Amino acid sequence: MRLMAESNIRILVVDDERSIRRFLKVSLGSQFTVLEASGGEEALSAVASEHPDLVILDLGLPDMDGLEVTRRLREWTQVPIIIVSVREQEDDKIAALDAGADDYLTKPFGVGELMARLRVALRRSAQTDGNEPVYISGDLKVDLNQREVFVSGQPISLTPTEYDLLRTLVKHAGKVLTHDQLLRTVWGTGYQTETHMLQVNISNLRRKIEADPSRPNYIVTEPGVGYRLKAL
Repeated sequence: MRLMAESNIRILVVDDERSIRRFLKVSLGSQFTVLEASGGEEALSAVASEHPDLVILDLGLPDMDGLEVTRRLREWTQVPIIIVSVREQEDDKIAALDAGADDYLTKPFGVGELMARLRVALRRSAQTDGNEPVYISGDLKVDLNQREVFVSGQPISLTPTEYDLLRTLVKHAGKVLTHDQLLRTVWGTGYQTETHMLQVNISNLRRKIEADPSRPNYIVTEPGVGYRLKAL
């Protein structure tokens, strides 16, 4: 599925600071339709009534913490959520991602980086909506129906665990997945402390799909948080 024209994509900016909302509206308005909300309840109502294609959400809202907004949205919608916040502690990022956010950007941030993350989140959402069975990024091809992986057209042999790990990353391409999320999804409950096992399998996976495992292009480490499959 192709993305709709960018001018038709609706972005909801949720921030209690008018200056931030104005800045983002000016920065994004030439390419997207930008909607605004200054609080959590207003944001929930706007998502329900306006059906935005993506939400940019601050955590420090006057009436409701952004984490609670994220949790409540995830009860009924999979709209991409990108957190933008001055909170830069690892625990804050992990909590936001575990609540259901797709990405986390610390203030201050560059417009170029925000635009890049917006496009990745929108592309991943379009692929999910289209239920595409084949994922292609750069030289990497993953056929989710046939459970086959190719790099530069050559088949790659993966262990069942390595494939399940890659499949999880593919299904959430562009989204940061925490160590806990990956361990629970691939290995099940009770493995949340087995981060070494996760690291070993990530290392093995990189060795098989990356041109240079020491400088990975696909599986990117988010220090102290988890991993993200980067779309090329």
